[in-house]
This record gives sequence, structure tokens and C-alpha cells, in this order.
Amino acid sequence: MSNTLNNSSKRKLSVEKIGGTSMSDYAAVRDNIILYPENPYQRIFVVSAYGGVTNDLLEHKKTDQPGVYGLFANDDVEDDWRIALDQLSLKLNKINASLFNNSELRTQANDFIDERFAQTKQLLNHLQNLCRHGHFSLESHLLTVRELLASLGEAHSAWNLAHLLQQEGVNAQFIDLTGWQAERTLPLDEVIQNHLGAVDFESVLPIVTGYAHCQENLMHTFDRGYSEMTFSRIAVLCQATEAVIHKEYHLSSADPKLVGEDNVVPIGKTNYDIADQLANLGMEAVHPKAAQGLRQSQIPLRIKNTFDPAHHGTLFTEDYFSEFPQVEIIAGMPNLIAVEVFDQEMMGQQSHYEKVLIDTSQRLKCQVITKDFNANTITLYVSASLKKVKRLTEQLQQALPTVTIQTSKVALASAMGSDMRIKGLLVQAVQTLFDGGINVEAIHQNTRQVEMQFFVNETDFERTVKALHSKLIEVHNHGKAICEH
Repeated sequence: MSNTLNNSSKRKLSVEKIGGTSMSDYAAVRDNIILYPENPYQRIFVVSAYGGVTNDLLEHKKTDQPGVYGLFANDDVEDDWRIALDQLSLKLNKINASLFNNSELRTQANDFIDERFAQTKQLLNHLQNLCRHGHFSLESHLLTVRELLASLGEAHSAWNLAHLLQQEGVNAQFIDLTGWQAERTLPLDEVIQNHLGAVDFESVLPIVTGYAHCQENLMHTFDRGYSEMTFSRIAVLCQATEAVIHKEYHLSSADPKLVGEDNVVPIGKTNYDIADQLANLGMEAVHPKAAQGLRQSQIPLRIKNTFDPAHHGTLFTEDYFSEFPQVEIIAGMPNLIAVEVFDQEMMGQQSHYEKVLIDTSQRLKCQVITKDFNANTITLYVSASLKKVKRLTEQLQQALPTVTIQTSKVALASAMGSDMRIKGLLVQAVQTLFDGGINVEAIHQNTRQVEMQFFVNETDFERTVKALHSKLIEVHNHGKAICEH
């Protein structure tokens, strides 16, 4: 990297990512992030698409309802993807209309994104026609299509934010890493160097697209976690003093929707170990691979609530441990499926059975949250649709014809903390659930003492989280945050 990107010891530089829900509220982004507390410079902002736009471009993150990409890939009705693309183009124009009072700038904003949509539509038409010939396979081009479509959302939001801030007197610069019409595909580090190497962070505020087109194919490896990888790598290469992610909520001791707004406590400090545990439960504070880069470079990560700028947020560091052992977070997953594989002949061959189970689960993209085994039984706790789990059991039965497989619906409630070496904590937790009439179907705790997992009937999920939070966290009266700083 060039010396321009190297951060001197006398200078503070923060690299910050703004999530999609926050991006949809420009006034909050301007007042609570960019201009808060005062100086907008010595900062780099990596932005997501506006809330819901990536769902429309690809597929809904939670329901899997197909967006433009899903419709194009399935090609069920030839015009469906074109209609969806045209409707989304109109939606983005409406977003522009709500943001730009200046008619000339609004026209420029519309022209910018309309041109990209028109060229994208033309490219997809050509590709669809080409793949009607037997020598060309649409399947082999789908990753490129997915990347192309994903790039539109961040290009739109980053262009808009840069130009809106320029109206406010901020010397913002639109940094487009999407590789639009680029002649060559370069390594990610080189892409970042080429676009940020000459920027004077003292007087320029870069607004960077969360999607970066590069040889590493971030979409292939990280799918919709690509923007956090871009954010993380920029922070590492620029030797940032801090990495910040702005979300629409505090990282708290539990989900306030489950235990009540008045009962949760924001987490002031924790470590990257806890970030990994949260990611395993699908509650990513940051993508694990993004966290890995920050951790290895000893860059602290801060999660901040866009709508509560005065709060210091949650600081993740590699070396933090709570001053005294305690539970910090109760989290969980309400809908898991336990896949129990039994074979009287398994004894002494568990490693062979386990490999078949894990390889099959990965091939079918059934996320294994955890597993346990004894002499003749291995149980996988899987986060996947019933349809996928059915395919999983069928393929396992084919690969291991002597096994008996049973499935059941369960929920997982997890107690986490940077240090939970508390004598009798497990007994206390189990007693709490027993007193609440909740049957524990399985328990996991390892010697690292950072997480205890309780598997219960899925109908008991909410009661389990409430009971554990009340007994293990609320009783300590933490105040404004667990470990204020």
C-alpha cells in the first residue's frame, strides 16, 4: 500500500460502516453520524444500500422471496425479472425525490442510477439470449449477475450521500469500488489502494460503496456480508485507530422485544470471542471474517446506535475480559431442528459418521449451530427450512443405510459473557428454568466458559429468554450499560 494510506501515530482515523436502515434516514445520518460530534474528516464511510433495496435486487434476507436476481435465475416467467427491475428503478427515483430538493441535483441523481439500470437490463437481456444456445450455461454466469445487481444498491446510496453532504458544505467524495465498466478485475487491496491512495483524509470525506468488485469475488465467499469485508479491509489497510458500525439499535443484553425495553441493558464492552458466538446464532454484530481481520490488526470495533449518538456504544477488543465473572447477553434462535442419528454400530467410528453428517449439511447449506454425540448417537442442531432438512435426512439415510434418524423442533437460548467462570452458574440457570416449568432438552457448555446453550421446546423460547435474563442479568442492576466506558 502507498504511504498515503498508512496512518501515522499522531493521527486518528476511523473507518465506519452505515447499515441500510440507518441510510434510509438521511437527517439522522447527517446529524448523528457525519456531523457528530463536529469534525467530519479523518473518517472513511462505507455505506450499505438503502433499507430493503438489496432484498429487491437479490432476494428477501428472511423470507427468501425472490428479487430481480431470483427471478432472473429461475426464469419462471420471462418478463418477471424485467418488471421487477423496472419497478425497483421507479422506487429508487422516488427515494431520490424524497432526498433532493434541488431539481438539478435530483435530475443528476436519477440520471446516474437510471443509466446503470438501463445498462444492467441490456446486459441481462444479452446474457439470457446467449444462454438459449446449448453451448452456454446460465448457471455459470449467475454469480456475476448477482454481483452486478448487488452493486447497484450501494452505488445509488453512496452517490446520493456524497452529493447530499456536498450541499451541506462537507467536502465529501463518492468512491465507487463497484468496478462499473472497469477494464480489469484487480485484487481487493489494489482496488482500495487505487481509489483511496491519493485521498487527503484531513480535508476529504470519502463515501465508499459497500460492494467492491475484485478478484476475490466477495459475493461468492461472503454473500451478503460483502460490505463488512470491504469495510474491514479498508480499516486494516488504512491502519485505522478504530472501526465503527452504525446500526439502528444498541447491542444489548437481550432482545428488547422479548424481555422489554426497560429491562435490557446496552453492552458497553466485550471481546471478539463474543462477536463470534453471536454470529454463530445469526446475530452478527460483524461478519466473523471481517472481525478476524480487525482482531489480527488489533483494531477495536465499536457498534453504535445511529439514533442515540451520545451513547458510547459497544466496544469489541481482543483482550477484554469482564472485571468479575458475569453473564452479559441472553440470545438465541427460536426455530431449530435437532437431527438425531443413531446407529448401534457407531461405537469407535464416530469420526466417519460425523464427517458424513457435516459434509452433507454443508453441501445442502444447512447451517449446523452445534452438535453433540455419545457412543452411538450424533445430534446436529440445524438452522434450515423443513424442506432442506428433509433432503438432509434422505441423503444421510442413503449414505449411512444402517442409521435411524429422528428429527424434532427445538429452540436455543444462550447465555454469553467474556468470563462466565461462576461457581454454580449452570445449576442456577437450570433451576431457574425448572422453576418456570420449562423442560431442558439438551445443554451445552465447554471449558472456555463464554457460553452456555439451553435447548428447549420451541414453544418455550420466549419464556426461556425472559427467565434467564431476569435471573442472570437484571438482578445485577447494571445501570446504563454493562461495563460503561
